[in-house]
Amino acid sequence: MKYLLAMDQGTSSSRSLVFNEDGRIVASAQQELTQIYPQPGWVEHDPQEIWAGQLATARQALVQAGIAEADIAGVGITNQRETTVLWRRDNGLALHNAIVWQDRRTEPACKLLRAAGATAMVQEKTGLLLDAYFSATKLQWLLDHVPGARAMAERGKLAFGTVDSWLLWQLSGGEVHATDVSNASRTMLFNIHTNQWDSELLNLFHIPDTLLPRVLPSAADFGRTRSGLLGASLPICGIAGDQQSALFGQACFNPGQVKNTYGTGCFMLMHTGTAATNSHNCLISTRAAQPDQKPSYALEGSVFIGGAVVQWLRDGLRAFDHSADVQQLAASVNDTAGVVLVPAFTGLGAPYWQADARGTIVGLSRGTTMAHIARAALESIAFQSTVLLHAMNRDSGQSVNELRVDGGACVNDLLMQFQADLLGIPVLRPAVIETTALGAAYLAGLGAGIYQSPQELAARWKIDRTFEPRMSRDEAAARMAGWERAVRQTIAA
Repeated sequence: MKYLLAMDQGTSSSRSLVFNEDGRIVASAQQELTQIYPQPGWVEHDPQEIWAGQLATARQALVQAGIAEADIAGVGITNQRETTVLWRRDNGLALHNAIVWQDRRTEPACKLLRAAGATAMVQEKTGLLLDAYFSATKLQWLLDHVPGARAMAERGKLAFGTVDSWLLWQLSGGEVHATDVSNASRTMLFNIHTNQWDSELLNLFHIPDTLLPRVLPSAADFGRTRSGLLGASLPICGIAGDQQSALFGQACFNPGQVKNTYGTGCFMLMHTGTAATNSHNCLISTRAAQPDQKPSYALEGSVFIGGAVVQWLRDGLRAFDHSADVQQLAASVNDTAGVVLVPAFTGLGAPYWQADARGTIVGLSRGTTMAHIARAALESIAFQSTVLLHAMNRDSGQSVNELRVDGGACVNDLLMQFQADLLGIPVLRPAVIETTALGAAYLAGLGAGIYQSPQELAARWKIDRTFEPRMSRDEAAARMAGWERAVRQTIAA
């Protein structure tokens, strides 16, 4: 039996999981990641904490698995996307905290570029909307605000990367500066049609090309770990951004298949095949994880605040001690009593793209309790996800007949049932909900030759539970209309 080590570096934590060849988890370890908020709307991580936590969890998982290093056939990396790291090539030290995907500090720069007419060109080349969510303006900000950074970049002294590239650099001892197509497509610097960094985009954002990593397929030879880090030098064979990795782990390999990940945010992806689909409903087109040179594309909608609304109830409002307690509190009332919570803490993502919107609770009355607010918080996750799927149906010209779900919040039965009710289609929760890490492991397994094809992996996908819709379509439509009214109030505020 051979094993695969998946490093899953997320927004809230760093995790490592060991999978066997059958896709079963045999060991896992996790460390929370400190969230840094220098100013309202700014979100940062310490790159050194990211690296130290990821290495520590990898070591813990290997010890827990009780296997020899020689039994690890390959290492896969999956990561929070768009989060931007800038570091020195000579010593591997970051020049500044990582600017996290949620960070909105560069919205003024995006607004100027939109006013200058750059939106169409950016969208045509990258499939993305011109927004602070993506890496380009974050990197531009670092070059312009870290003393000496731009001059060092011009001399080829610095390296840029999303978190996968940062981890790969550290794991390889500075030998490898690379990324995969799925992560590159999130930078707003990569042409998803030509499969190259784009000189016109680099000029638009004033980014020297000396900063950029090499771009490879998602299953490829990404080098080896430095001996001594994990007991032996291990081959790194797979990399994908977390949402594309989850799409792969959910075995969504065919056009029209859709998954939704319920994590810190919610991220819905529809596989669209070997050609990009242009969105007319404010979604984005992105590169999917691809095991070889054959291109794969997806439509994506991003909800900035998904499961993070539960963390806010726990840490901000002190509504309960543990995130898992939210279901019991929310289930203690039959409905929200008219309360609707729009968790626009860092603006609204797709398909609204309202950067300056802020969180709003509407429908409060004297009888409102914390239980009503907790239920409204859970429902907000499903409302936002329903809007995304409706937009995907319009863009693709087809109606999706099932939704595959994963991520930490999908274990919440109340949320999953409400999601099925709103959508009117079955919601399928797989036996392994750690599909982000599983996708990275599967990509590494393909890269290492453990598996021969995606079709072999599709046969391994199994359902844990199916949530069938119970709500009438009229009631679902009325609930969605109430949500849209609350969103309009949020935007007007």
